[in-house]
Amino acid sequence: MAEKNNKLMVDEMSEKIIQAAEKLVTSQGAYTMTVRKVLQELNITNRVFYNRFHNIDQVLEIVYEKKILKMRESLKENFDPEKDFFEQVMNVLERTLLMSYEVKQKFNHYVFEHDSLSRRNYEWWISEIKKLVEYAKSRDYIKDVDSDMLSYSIWCFCRGYNADAVGRNISIEDALKSFRCGFGLFFDGLRKA
Repeated sequence: MAEKNNKLMVDEMSEKIIQAAEKLVTSQGAYTMTVRKVLQELNITNRVFYNRFHNIDQVLEIVYEKKILKMRESLKENFDPEKDFFEQVMNVLERTLLMSYEVKQKFNHYVFEHDSLSRRNYEWWISEIKKLVEYAKSRDYIKDVDSDMLSYSIWCFCRGYNADAVGRNISIEDALKSFRCGFGLFFDGLRKA
């Protein structure tokens, strides 16, 4: 698997191919992507493409990972102990939903075939969620719960909710409203009395 993901040649043209694919994905969606579209966009030959990448999926994986890394960077939050913890978490979750909603709309087919099976992605999210759970427990904001189980539950809730909203093409406004309601009830069960 790792060998498949390695570019054959890394140069300026490799980056141009990635940028062209990103532009096409943004305007047309990942499910429509083909090598031919990239070739036409850049006016290059098969040989130029295949000297750098094995297939279009390899390029899509790079484009998708760049978008995910950008989203992860935006999630870094310093929690202010003077402000409502649950409202701060809800803001982070809403921001995540907004960013991932657009990415998943463009990468809907790709995400469910590739990213859903990515152990690395799962482990990153679980570890970040667990840090948040541990922070809440250390501040006595939430009940004493199993951090691993709660982290997994939050992961499942957020991914499942996002997948359904994207899959059924719910407007982002309605998705956020419903998410806030559902996760608010989830928080109510976690709050320490």
